[in-house]
Amino acid sequence: MSKFLTEAMQLFSRVVLLCVAVCGVITAARAVQAQSPDRVAVLSQQEEVKAALEHIRTTESQTIADQIRFCEVPAPPFDEAARGKLLRDAFTRLGLENVRTDAVGNVAGERRGRAQRPHVLIAAHLDTVFPAGTSVKVSRNGSVLRGPGIADNCRGLAVLVAIARSMGASGVRTPGSITFVANVGEEGLGDLKGVKALFARPPVPIDRFVSIDGAGVNVSHIAVGSHRYRVTFKGPGGHSYGAFGLANPVGALGRAVARLSDVQVPSQPKTTFTIGRIGGGTSVNSIPFEAWMEVDMRSSNAAGLAALDARFQSAVDEAVAEENRRWSHPGMITVVKELVGDRPAGETAASSPIVQTALAVGRSLGLAPALGEGSTDANLPISLKIPAITIGGGGTASDGHALSESFDTTDSWKGTQNALLLAIALAERP
Repeated sequence: MSKFLTEAMQLFSRVVLLCVAVCGVITAARAVQAQSPDRVAVLSQQEEVKAALEHIRTTESQTIADQIRFCEVPAPPFDEAARGKLLRDAFTRLGLENVRTDAVGNVAGERRGRAQRPHVLIAAHLDTVFPAGTSVKVSRNGSVLRGPGIADNCRGLAVLVAIARSMGASGVRTPGSITFVANVGEEGLGDLKGVKALFARPPVPIDRFVSIDGAGVNVSHIAVGSHRYRVTFKGPGGHSYGAFGLANPVGALGRAVARLSDVQVPSQPKTTFTIGRIGGGTSVNSIPFEAWMEVDMRSSNAAGLAALDARFQSAVDEAVAEENRRWSHPGMITVVKELVGDRPAGETAASSPIVQTALAVGRSLGLAPALGEGSTDANLPISLKIPAITIGGGGTASDGHALSESFDTTDSWKGTQNALLLAIALAERP
């Protein structure tokens, strides 16, 4: 019996020691996670990083000059090549490696770390919402710049270049590698063409993604998804007097607009829709043979977006049926609903390392970044479960997507510093 008790006590002691060891590991792991803000603070005090942050502050005038220079080269949807060339030239002058333009027009350059991974991709989109022929001359009144796209996203492009310039000037070398990308196809019907190409076959796995888009320093970690449709109503058409009585594609379009306008959507999660453009017809004295509209639907919740899409489909189909019944012409009007934009909804958890690092970076610089949502290039990597966020490039913007769009440069260097320090922090090993 004594021998049995001795062995039992020895076994019990080993179990206790094992538990203590495991608890110690767990406690240490939690301590490491809890020290994330401290690690960022320590990082910001390294000599090379301090030099880079100071370089950002003292060269903000150059960043603003780049912002204006980039903006005065048109980059309408699907025609970003001229502005892309400016970014390619800038990447080359800054000594980035493997500078290239891919098949869809994305411009990329690399700053290699001591290892390939973690691989951080930092992007800013080249395109604007403004069509070809729009005057893109930038005016300046004191601290305020004004011009189409000056904030969205000429600011992002300028900050992207400033990060690479300051890292090079101060000799910052990161454990992981950073790829800088000026990408196409973020706005309108671009349908995230640029980032879809980037993530289709990346030469190196992308571990972390940051999009710099617009002004401010907030952290967007919720991806607002969208479905965009071009809806075309078709019929035989004819003379307004001689063929009177035919079902009219414009009539079907009008009925669809009315039905859609009456749709009720939830306020939480925020869900929206708009009929953004309509067109069709050949002359005032003709029954059109075709009419079309473009519809945008958004929600930060995938299920909410799907439910709204279903109501849209029904509204359009019912409008066509009603127009045909009105004129006693079953089947005369037909409709084609073409999905021309599909941005996935999703979320990078607020508790995730990339979000917490972004918040810690802002706080270490005396900023107060808030969490938010948006529809940006980060939607795509978020949907692929890759850690991704979008940040602004500092300053203050107003009148986005309007000809009067403006950017206030007051203390905008703080946003540039924020983007720089975040890039360096994310290229550190976990």
